Amino acid sequence: MTDSARLLNKHSFVELGARQRARALLDAGSFRELLDPFQRVMSPWLERQGVVPQADDGVVIAKGSIAGSPVVIAAIEGAFQGGSLGEVGGAKIAGALELAAEDNRNGIPTRAVLLLETGGVRLQEANLGLAAIADIHAAIVDLRQYQPVVGVVAGSVGCFGGMSIAAGLCSYLLVTQEARLGLNGPQVIEQEAGLEEYDSRDRPFIWSLTGGEQRFASGLVDRYVADDVALIQAQVRELLALGLPSRQRSREAELYLQRLSRLDTTPQIDAATVRDLYQGDRP
Repeated sequence: MTDSARLLNKHSFVELGARQRARALLDAGSFRELLDPFQRVMSPWLERQGVVPQADDGVVIAKGSIAGSPVVIAAIEGAFQGGSLGEVGGAKIAGALELAAEDNRNGIPTRAVLLLETGGVRLQEANLGLAAIADIHAAIVDLRQYQPVVGVVAGSVGCFGGMSIAAGLCSYLLVTQEARLGLNGPQVIEQEAGLEEYDSRDRPFIWSLTGGEQRFASGLVDRYVADDVALIQAQVRELLALGLPSRQRSREAELYLQRLSRLDTTPQIDAATVRDLYQGDRP
């Protein structure tokens, strides 16, 4: 197939909304949404602060199957408030993961896929959002005792804040070239460390440090694919089929701390330095 034909046949995953992304990954006809917009379960706090709420609070929870096996998908809508998580959206994700763990304890091997398009906690609901994200972390750790939890960061918002920790807790991570993954977003780093340290407008620089290609080359994510629905669907299926990893990445804290201790912070860090630092002997 020629490059032009391949481009014409491409179906972008990044351009899909959260609900479309979840439906695209599930087996045909198996999509069933829990707490859909018609249930009107939304944030009670946004309207009080002059922000128009969304009927699903920016989080889509879907149950269905992938390759015939039961799966729950939590998809964050990056187009609503930058994918930020508040009390309701966070509770929806945590609750879905908790129910999946309960399924496993009852003999139903339910796995999970998290579609992470988020800047982290919603500032208008700061403490409530942080508590909800902590519940998500605990639920991931609980579920991954039984079944793999696959995280997908596609773009264009990326995955930052407390939800980047959730990404790190996933059994496997899949990213695209458009993805970004980091604890703090570019604007936050620039604000705290200054423009000379981190220019949030320098897109090539940002992607060279926190972009999907760099995260894969550094060994911090497991798969790196082009922005195409069919390719992402195939990779998610492969990762779920792997079962539980021999050792979770989040159990390798000492290894990463040792690597960081060797880092010279005197000069400005570049992409090659980061890549060399993390490659080493991958866990």
